[in-house]
Amino acid sequence: MLFHVEMQVSLPHDLDPERAAALKLDERERAQALQRSGQWRHLWRLSGQYANISVFDVADAEELHQLLSSLPLFPFMRIEVRPLNRHPSSIHADDR
Repeated sequence: MLFHVEMQVSLPHDLDPERAAALKLDERERAQALQRSGQWRHLWRLSGQYANISVFDVADAEELHQLLSSLPLFPFMRIEVRPLNRHPSSIHADDR
């Protein structure tokens, strides 16, 4: 099942810079592993924001929740999730 996910990150201004750098590195490693697995299908940065639009390919909403809550920056995110369905007027047989 495909999900459109928008994540906005808001790190506290008083967060220790070394802790912030470590969290960002851990987040990058986790995101890249999920992309390699095929679960994190697309990842797009929103220009001018500490935010992204992503497409996840997982079995169901529970799997998506488990995946998102495992992200190192999850405690600092505002997340919006929208399930996706193929549009009947699409000229593509795949999900590109």
